[in-house]
Amino acid sequence: MIKIGITGQAGFIGTHLYNSFSLEPDLFELIPFEDSFFESETKLKDFVVGCDVIVHLAALNRHAEPNVLYRTNIALVQKLIDALENTDSKPYVLISSSLQEKQDNIYGRSKREGRELLNQWSQRNGAPFTGLIIPNVFGPFGVPFYNSVISTFSHQLTTGLEPKIEVDNKLNLIYVGELVKIVRDLVLQFAGSEKAPASVPKLLNVPHQAEYKVTELLSKLCHFKDIYLGQGVFPNLSNRFDLDLFNTFRSYLPGDQFPRAYTRNRDQRGDYVEIARSISTGQSAFSTTKPGITRGNHFHTRKVERFAVIKGRASIKLRRYGKSEVTEYILDGEKPAYVDMPIWYTHNITNIGDSELFTIFWINEFYDPNNPDTYFEEV
Repeated sequence: MIKIGITGQAGFIGTHLYNSFSLEPDLFELIPFEDSFFESETKLKDFVVGCDVIVHLAALNRHAEPNVLYRTNIALVQKLIDALENTDSKPYVLISSSLQEKQDNIYGRSKREGRELLNQWSQRNGAPFTGLIIPNVFGPFGVPFYNSVISTFSHQLTTGLEPKIEVDNKLNLIYVGELVKIVRDLVLQFAGSEKAPASVPKLLNVPHQAEYKVTELLSKLCHFKDIYLGQGVFPNLSNRFDLDLFNTFRSYLPGDQFPRAYTRNRDQRGDYVEIARSISTGQSAFSTTKPGITRGNHFHTRKVERFAVIKGRASIKLRRYGKSEVTEYILDGEKPAYVDMPIWYTHNITNIGDSELFTIFWINEFYDPNNPDTYFEEV
């Protein structure tokens, strides 16, 4: 069992790291961290003593006063080092830094100098350490106008706002899920060795997943809005980056986007309802559910999934993993409609009618029992 603590646990990357490690309780034990620990020497000492691995993410990304940003980020690193040295703790420490290290700005300076301070601690104490130079990270649940231009554009496009491009830079991009895999691999590499400092790299330039100009990213996101929100059509998701971008985009959809009604074509022969259009491969299935029975109570981290109720009455409930708020949609086959399941939301469907419930499911990939991407969690 590897005991892992994440400073900045509540932030964008920290949340994804924490949630992803929590899916493997046989491998990882998560040591909870709160930002207030930096204001308590005792709590910070207890935290570092309890960790085999510390991922240091806590930092200010933006502030109206550049000097406040610089002093805060350096102070957080120094407090962590003091706690480590005062307790003679030597966990494997990873720190997230940025491509902005090479740029002449206060944020880049604070990240570079913070990484150098931890590297010096590592050398003084013979402790394992890795500084991660990370490209631009995007993914679901990032804070618009703060974490990523993709978060900002997605929020604007899904809420009726008009995106504006300030500078059309070319960005090196990595999806937060890919970054999580890299951190996980480093942790397992360290744990699988003799836990010597030399078993892990001192510095790792994290490779980017894709490279796009800001205008190109906006064009892709506008395409998602046009065909998915405008026409109900799933875009081509065969490329992994496009799948990651689409899952990020749809994580910003307001809850009132669903359920979405189908067009029902009726004549003397009966009804015809088109369930899903897609420019991507996928898999369809249907289920029947008896009154009072619930299906699901699981979530996915990459799959795109649609629930279409065509007969009977159903309650579809969703809850974001790690959160308590539950969203419920009521669907009735008399007015066929669908709900698309966002990633990282555990979901279920319950037959709340008196007759059998008929549901059709569409998912963007074939089911693979060796890699099901299905995690069971009660809504």
